[in-house]
Amino acid sequence: MERVIVVGAGVGGLASAIRLQNDGYDVTLFEKEPRAGGKMNRIVEDGFTFDVGPTIVMMPELYREVFELAGRDPDDYIPMVAVEPLMDISFSADERVRLSNNLADITATLESVSERDTEGYLRYLGVLYKRFLIAKNNFLQRSFRGPLDFYNPKSLVAGLRLHTLGDAYSSVSRYVADERLRKSLAFQTLYIGISPYEGPSLYMIIPMIELLYGVWYMPGGMYTMAEGMARLFQELGGDLRTSSPVEEIVVRRGRAKGVIVDGAFYPADAVVCAADFPYAMKHLVKDERARGSYTDEKIDSMDYSCSCFILYLGLDKQYPAESLHAIRFASDFKKNVTDIFDEGRFPDDPSFYLYAPSVIDPALAPEGMQGLYVLVPVACLPEEGADWSEEAVASYRERVLDLVERETAYDDVRDHIVYEKLYTPADFAERFNAYRGATFGLRPTLLQSNYWRPHNKAEHCKGLYFCGSSTHPGAGVPIVLLSARLAAEELRRDDRSRRKRAGAARRAAKASEGCMSGRNSSAAEGRASEAAALGKEGSR
Repeated sequence: MERVIVVGAGVGGLASAIRLQNDGYDVTLFEKEPRAGGKMNRIVEDGFTFDVGPTIVMMPELYREVFELAGRDPDDYIPMVAVEPLMDISFSADERVRLSNNLADITATLESVSERDTEGYLRYLGVLYKRFLIAKNNFLQRSFRGPLDFYNPKSLVAGLRLHTLGDAYSSVSRYVADERLRKSLAFQTLYIGISPYEGPSLYMIIPMIELLYGVWYMPGGMYTMAEGMARLFQELGGDLRTSSPVEEIVVRRGRAKGVIVDGAFYPADAVVCAADFPYAMKHLVKDERARGSYTDEKIDSMDYSCSCFILYLGLDKQYPAESLHAIRFASDFKKNVTDIFDEGRFPDDPSFYLYAPSVIDPALAPEGMQGLYVLVPVACLPEEGADWSEEAVASYRERVLDLVERETAYDDVRDHIVYEKLYTPADFAERFNAYRGATFGLRPTLLQSNYWRPHNKAEHCKGLYFCGSSTHPGAGVPIVLLSARLAAEELRRDDRSRRKRAGAARRAAKASEGCMSGRNSSAAEGRASEAAALGKEGSR
């Protein structure tokens, strides 16, 4: 196997392409957008620079691994600085908490609530760390090919030790009584697009990772990672083709044979699809047998993550905000979450996330100015369409800005907006082929996680592999990087098996040829002896 095509230059596509190119494969990477990155993209206008999608760097060793495996120094591509304080959290106009990475500071913050909750909080982090190690060693870093990869004594015991049947919010509530602390621990499940009242308690490892491993920032914003990966891929000799949307993954006789781009067929020995799995199955894999159980009906019936409504605001003023990241909680957080996941409507009282990168990186805004990213978790697009008309968007914008001014440091933000751009679920669907605009892909419910999540190796098509947020192990940049690793490992595993079989076949053929040659030689000698005997008889 020599030629590999990767579909989609998002985080997963870039990382898998780098791994395979570095392993000696001839990799071509097709991307529909004018530049690589997928949702990890950037807006650069009027002197302001904004990250489009991801903004928080956690588990930096997984970011660095992509460069280290190619023998590069990650600091030459993705320098990082630790973020401190970790985050500001607002529960109302007069009630705010600052979270820190520093153990002494976080302990002081917790003790200001109660010593009992401090003890419970720290004890819970220990419980989560134990579960994290179980998940990492048994599920997150393993792919699943067949039932026995999951339904075996070791995996089943590990699953029981994870206590996945309870939801995230109930899990933290057993250790912490204060409602504010419960929210500050439970809301991070929204990072991967699932309600803390629904998501398996396993996903409480996210706040543990933040607190124990820290949160980091890359100068230039998160797009620095995408830019660095694209540069490394090309330095390794990879062929990156932007503005080249793949129209079809071609399957012949049960094997992926290449792709069609702009009507032209590009052959390959294997295809890695990093496009959103539900979109890819519905629109790119047109061979029904290759899709297996993922029919249109099944894809439509699956559960999808929430989406995002994002305001990118360029401000002609610098506000006294000290935190890179901030969260504003709805007064009734459970109703807020119900509006999103059960009712499928814009929340009556939305929670939102603020990201102010120019606080730490002044180069991202003109001198004396500031950029502000405001993200509101919202429902994904329903099958029948949603109301994201200009009038609806304008109404949602006003609702959010009212709360920003009333409950954050940006108390007169409307008066200082000099640049503005909006993203809705419809934009994520159109620009990044996020099925139903679900920013985080398939919702990581219990029955859409681990073995029950789409696998990294296609089950009904040889030579086809998947990575990305809708595939195993799930969403979030570090986890998608793991997904890329697993997809590349699956491809190499199949290639080794194919080479081994081909080598065995060649040896068998050579041995057979030797036997035939020996038999032919013996036959020739016999014929020569017979002729000689006949000659002697004739001479007499």
